[in-house]
Amino acid sequence: MPKKFQGENTKAAAARARKESQKAEERQKKAEAEENEKWRDDDKQMARKQMRKAEKEAKVHEKMERKAELRALHDQEMQSATPKQEVPEKVTRAEIEARREAAAAASSAGGSAKTRVVEQPELEENVNRLAIDGEQARTVEEALQVLGGEAGSDRHPERRMRAAYAAYEERELARLKRELPGMRLSQLKQLVHKSWDKSPENPMNQRHATYNSK
Repeated sequence: MPKKFQGENTKAAAARARKESQKAEERQKKAEAEENEKWRDDDKQMARKQMRKAEKEAKVHEKMERKAELRALHDQEMQSATPKQEVPEKVTRAEIEARREAAAAASSAGGSAKTRVVEQPELEENVNRLAIDGEQARTVEEALQVLGGEAGSDRHPERRMRAAYAAYEERELARLKRELPGMRLSQLKQLVHKSWDKSPENPMNQRHATYNSK
């Protein structure tokens, strides 16, 4: 006859209990490992996001700096290209009157001719001294002396007139050029010729004055 069952073996029960405990511990470790791995993945994603954000901010900052540099270069070029305003020259009352007389003379000459106005070329100033027989003269008195004084003027009145006007023109042109630097040479010569007609240095005016004094 078989032996009667007397209950569970304590050793076997202890062994099963240990196995169950080991399995439970392994399951716990595995769950913790999975949880830790999940957190590590989240940290990696967060780090990548922060890196992308930092790169984006760096690009925006670099773009703004580049725009500021271009704007500064543009402003500098505009300042260098802008012409400086010229200070208007001061005009004296004598210059204004002389310019008015020159304009009136030019207008009168153009109106009487009734022709198309042609721009006159610039005339070179004749700075030659009056020279006859090796002698030179720069003033009216010197010119008269070169031409032989009163006796020479009687023999050659036209030479006396030309010599006197040449000396007068040279002196007056030099003065008007200083006083009226903006006028053309042809206009200055017109003013000289106009003043010559009334000048006491004109031999014709001297003849009239001598005749009237008699």
